[in-house]
Amino acid sequence: MPVQINALELQKILEITPASQNIMLTGKHGIGKSQILEKFFAERGEKVVILFLGQMSDPGDLIGLPRLDEKTGKTYFMPPYWFPTDGTPVVLFLDELNRARPEVLQTIMDLTLNCTLAGRKLPEGSRVISAVNDGEEYQLTDLDPALVSRFNIYNFLPTVQEWLLWATKAGLDKRVLDFISRYPEMLDGKEFSREDQGLEKSPDRRGWERVSKILQQNEAEPLLKTVVAGIIGMPAASKFFAFFNQKLLPNAKEILLGSFANIKSTLKKCTTPELATINEELFRFIETKGFAENDESVVSKNLLAYFSFLTDTKKREAQAHFANQFSSSQYPTAMTFIIMHCPELFKEITSFVKSI
Repeated sequence: MPVQINALELQKILEITPASQNIMLTGKHGIGKSQILEKFFAERGEKVVILFLGQMSDPGDLIGLPRLDEKTGKTYFMPPYWFPTDGTPVVLFLDELNRARPEVLQTIMDLTLNCTLAGRKLPEGSRVISAVNDGEEYQLTDLDPALVSRFNIYNFLPTVQEWLLWATKAGLDKRVLDFISRYPEMLDGKEFSREDQGLEKSPDRRGWERVSKILQQNEAEPLLKTVVAGIIGMPAASKFFAFFNQKLLPNAKEILLGSFANIKSTLKKCTTPELATINEELFRFIETKGFAENDESVVSKNLLAYFSFLTDTKKREAQAHFANQFSSSQYPTAMTFIIMHCPELFKEITSFVKSI
């Protein structure tokens, strides 16, 4: 079993792995492999070329078509549409590697060893990264051990917190965020997944993004639950609607930018798991800079008031969870904000941690 890594660890691995060494990411579908790779390399000014090998029916789709040179009488392969001809290195992302036909896989043996395709070498500095789906529920092609040996292999699974932080930045519906914060096991549908599921729907990360768009655009639709059930399955949809119909928790904007005194009575009714969900949303709100610069003093004041509320109401487990979010490497911007703009809160967190 390959070593498991999260999104932060993947970025570090991409930074320290030489371009000459190929990387293979294993994992379930819809977990953001291509998006993370594109964003990482785009920020470095490097072009990512994504090839879906599972969609290629012939080696010519990958290496280009043969053409006769009338002057020499020899046949050569014309460069495929994606091949860099200006000498600029590229990041070649071979998606669905273990869905490719065997004859297509044979064409990439030299590519993964020498960065050469049909006698044509990729520009110096180019790198090859592949992704494969791993699990008995997929229809896959067995990979040649010689091909596998040419990759550094990692099982990629972004954490729930990484997904929630991404989802906050992407503007996903708060009801989805609250639900996944409260029931993290529902992000990948482990509770409803079956090896023989076939057409039986179960939740996944890509599905929750679609659910969010449906909720935001069809608030009053009477068939809303049915529509959502077609995305994540009826068992998960039933649990989801029961959750947000029961109670919509106070959001970070209300707590940090409004009058804390007005929302305090609502917070008193929250259970410890619900306060943990609120803790995480507060940190995501600060991490993604969901407020204007001139609101920093209000946010600082209300954040301190919130932690003091946890202290006064003896919500010790919720305090511990808040302190854990502060020390987590997941929220570096929020940590810096508290240290720089909330020195009294930083002092209280430090004192609380020492008392544990």
